[in-house]
Amino acid sequence: MADVWIIVTGTLVAAACGMLGCFLILRKMAMVGDAISHSVLPGIAIAFLVSSSRDSLLMLIGAAALGLITVFLIQALQHSGLQSDASIGIVFTALFAVGVILISRNAAHIDLDLDCVLFGEIAYVQWDTWVWNGYDMGPAAVWMLGGTLLVVLAAILLFYKQFKLCAFDPALAAAVGIPVALFHYLLMGLVSLSTVASFESVGAILVVGMLIVPASAAYLLTDRLSVMLLLSVLIGAASAAGGYYAAKWLDASIAGCMVAVAGLLFVLAFLCSPSHGLAARLSRRRRLKSAAAA
Repeated sequence: MADVWIIVTGTLVAAACGMLGCFLILRKMAMVGDAISHSVLPGIAIAFLVSSSRDSLLMLIGAAALGLITVFLIQALQHSGLQSDASIGIVFTALFAVGVILISRNAAHIDLDLDCVLFGEIAYVQWDTWVWNGYDMGPAAVWMLGGTLLVVLAAILLFYKQFKLCAFDPALAAAVGIPVALFHYLLMGLVSLSTVASFESVGAILVVGMLIVPASAAYLLTDRLSVMLLLSVLIGAASAAGGYYAAKWLDASIAGCMVAVAGLLFVLAFLCSPSHGLAARLSRRRRLKSAAAA
């Protein structure tokens, strides 16, 4: 049963992060997801300091708040004339450093350490269960991640057209009356929630892999957003299952193997994509050369 819970946890993380990653990639904001995953650390640390508790709700609130602050600071620096990559680097390294200082200074007083926040340990999810009214309801991480996935899915289904138009043509979206800034911050808030919900199971650093790699592979395989969303979930689920069994075979980190398998699937998509793959591009070049020679 432990095997099932670990794979389910990894799949839930990959599904929530993969769908959001599709919109980040289409908006050329992949590194913003990386920035949020690191800069929410002070929000988590402050939530622990205020409550002295590892309550999941407080973690979500603290992380979401810092995620939105991160996006606001990045945009403020960009509007001041600083380049996008420099803005992202300055904000996330500064906030991440603040979080590290807060945790290292107060780790003796609260049950929190950097390994817990950054790396997590998905192998232990089955031991941390949620007991309700005397009944063991199963791993708490599965309930938290399942709830997060439902929130992400509900937001995408409710505002699919708005998210789609904002991703492909923000100027047109603004012209037809869609509040582009509102949906931008809604997307960033969902990324923050998904990131912190995955901290104790997959870890902040490895969330970045599930946020970007499955969505990138799906991007290479289709030109339709709806299909891209579905493929990102399927690739993430395959990465979770394949990574778990690879970790058992290699006796290695489970979360690390999950992201490694996702990387292998991306390589396959890069090589074999019918329209964007390396093999397809080489074939087109050969056809063009043959046509020119004729």
